Amino acid sequence: MVEVRPFRAIKYSPLAGNLEDLVTQPYDKISPEMQKNYYAKSEYNYCRLILPIEENRYEIAKERLERWLAQRILAKEDKPGIYVYYQDFEVLGRQYQRKGMICAVKLHPFSEGIVLPHEKTHAGPKIDRLNMLRATLKNLEPGFMLYPDDDNRTVKIFEKYARQKPLIEVTDEYGVRNRLWKVEDTADIKAIQEALRDKQVVIADGHHRYETAVAFRDELRAKMNWSEDDAFNFRMTLLVPVNDPGLVILPGHRILLQKQLMAEHIEKIREYFDVSEIKRHEVEDFLAQNRERICFVAYDGARYLGMVLRSMEKVDKFFKPDYSEDYKKLDVVVLRDVIFEGIMDARDLKIDVDIDYSRWIDEAIDKVNCGKGKVAFFVNATRPEQVLQIAKNRERMPEKSTDFYPKMLSGLTMMDIAPGEKLNA
Repeated sequence: MVEVRPFRAIKYSPLAGNLEDLVTQPYDKISPEMQKNYYAKSEYNYCRLILPIEENRYEIAKERLERWLAQRILAKEDKPGIYVYYQDFEVLGRQYQRKGMICAVKLHPFSEGIVLPHEKTHAGPKIDRLNMLRATLKNLEPGFMLYPDDDNRTVKIFEKYARQKPLIEVTDEYGVRNRLWKVEDTADIKAIQEALRDKQVVIADGHHRYETAVAFRDELRAKMNWSEDDAFNFRMTLLVPVNDPGLVILPGHRILLQKQLMAEHIEKIREYFDVSEIKRHEVEDFLAQNRERICFVAYDGARYLGMVLRSMEKVDKFFKPDYSEDYKKLDVVVLRDVIFEGIMDARDLKIDVDIDYSRWIDEAIDKVNCGKGKVAFFVNATRPEQVLQIAKNRERMPEKSTDFYPKMLSGLTMMDIAPGEKLNA
């Protein structure tokens, strides 16, 4: 069902300078301060393409891209390939290695059930990225998808190449080591294609950009005679096995900015949850020890309350009738439907107005202590297998249900999707 192809990556040449001065975090993770810092690093920094400071950002990105290609600051490889991508990183004192591959993935509307979303999206970012696609005719950043590889067919190929010297190696500002190897061997490429052919894939990050790519594909198809080999029918994508031990999802702790946790709320919560007061140093252990159950810790600036759901049946009345059993068992769904909406009457929460999110407990605590938030709810992270199952059920998780870490670096590879660019099977 899933079709992947090699592509001729556009990469920085040695003329561009030190790669650590060129690569960036994804465009939607770049703050105004980071943007200024990236600009200061190099006149060829990738931020100048994906998120220009200038007002005419689409025109300036197009002009820069064409100039850098003409100057050989950026160069397209002669031979197509699939790119094995390893990221070595640390989270809370533990070392991880995430393994994946960057390749061209055939575009399919979600309705076809081959590429599956897992969360809801909004219109704004789609329009911005569509304008950028129209201007540059390039996939400037990869999407991020998950696929099943239970027998490690693709991982065995990754490991063969990872024993060689990498094509690219660069460490980012967060200490994440990024390495890339190119797979050109026809037999290895065919083996990868066969391993994915009967699979469904799930978007991990980049829903907006994926939907934008489908919309842009349809625009071009309506204007010209096209074939299945046209590059705009594909999207440059990082594919990671869902069973990869290095596939880390961080929690999205919730901070309510307007609603307070009142005594009457706590009494109502006690009807469905075992509630106990705990100390700050016990929070992480409490969440870890109750990992297989639905649990939360609430902090209102004065105390920490551990909550463990006693029975799913008792809270079933809070759920919509079309929820699957898998969906009901998501911590973030129980928190939203039972505690926020059902008990606290906190509905239709708008980001930065009614609710904020944080991947780190201490950061969420600080937001409550400084008065920005009224109460924080700490949650366990969603598991990769839950993401896959919910997507297969054709359901969409609540906003900020997943925070895949680390993010892919931008500026390692780019894919040309201009009319006339072909990808051979």
